[in-house]
Amino acid sequence: MTLHFTLNSSSDLYKIEANETLLQAALKQGLVLPYGCKNGACGSCKAKILDGEVDYGDHHPKALSMSEQKDKKVLLCTAKALTNLKIQATLISRPGMITPKKLPCRVESIQKKAEDIAIVKLKLPSSDRFTFLAGQYVDILLKDGKRRSYSMANAPNNDNLIELHIRHTPGGAFTDAIFGDGTPSINAIKEKDILRLEGPLGTFFLREDSSRPIIFLASGTGFAPIKAVIESAISKGIEREMNLFWGVRTPVELYMSELALSWTKKIDNFKYTPVISDEIAKKNWGGEIGLVHNAVISKFPNMRNYSVYSCGAPIMVQSAHKDFVEKCNLPEEQFFSDAFTTAADTAKLK
Repeated sequence: MTLHFTLNSSSDLYKIEANETLLQAALKQGLVLPYGCKNGACGSCKAKILDGEVDYGDHHPKALSMSEQKDKKVLLCTAKALTNLKIQATLISRPGMITPKKLPCRVESIQKKAEDIAIVKLKLPSSDRFTFLAGQYVDILLKDGKRRSYSMANAPNNDNLIELHIRHTPGGAFTDAIFGDGTPSINAIKEKDILRLEGPLGTFFLREDSSRPIIFLASGTGFAPIKAVIESAISKGIEREMNLFWGVRTPVELYMSELALSWTKKIDNFKYTPVISDEIAKKNWGGEIGLVHNAVISKFPNMRNYSVYSCGAPIMVQSAHKDFVEKCNLPEEQFFSDAFTTAADTAKLK
């Protein structure tokens, strides 16, 4: 049975096919709504049902709480319609949103930046132009049908090369192969190997029609899409105030800190604040310590006029969103995020 939904105040009807999530239905019909992981783990696609009933689907309890469900909140990537619906969600109006496609790619280089962090560059076919928005991600398509999502860490360029920042998750099918170093038990990925990917995906990108000053908030390899957005802003001559906060456990995990420092010299009104949280490492650290989102609050207690772009661990993104909105007057619609979920996060879906 085909059902329908309307979006916000519009009376336009959109189809929902049987067994189709609300996000799948929207994207298929050209409606670009916020989303990230597409598997119920990150919470980026949260919306509200104004009328009608849904099956909430499997999702991580931290991505959508029971109290939010009682308030008719849903995750568009897991919810399925049981009746016709009226949905309240942010419609992203962005000229030039690109349709994802599947492509082969060649591993151009693998550079270990820390014990558990690698920068992987992939070369795409020169015959097939790959366009994307700085901040979006790709899915690496594994041979067993599984997918692994990674944000692109470079701004769009003319050489069909994309850069991924990958943290090793022991036991991870893809990251073990990247960090396997030829171990016989691991089918190690090496330079010149051919992979397949799908992209671009996601709705994390700089809203260039705004003049608001920006707070960038990254944890770990959440620096990757932030790097892409900043590099794109530099290339376009965007002159908005930018404040980058990068949170890690230990200083060695600030694997591109020199690049971030170089931006402070290259860009007017750009400030960079690294933050570490490890108790032992704190003893020899002269900078900010603690949770990175708390460091932001200490410097920006009133965010009413700011936009925030946050990437990294789901707990950091969720904590920042809650505290910035509730304690710092950040308008909720000015919080843009990409929460990095892992296969382990997906395994915890209820």
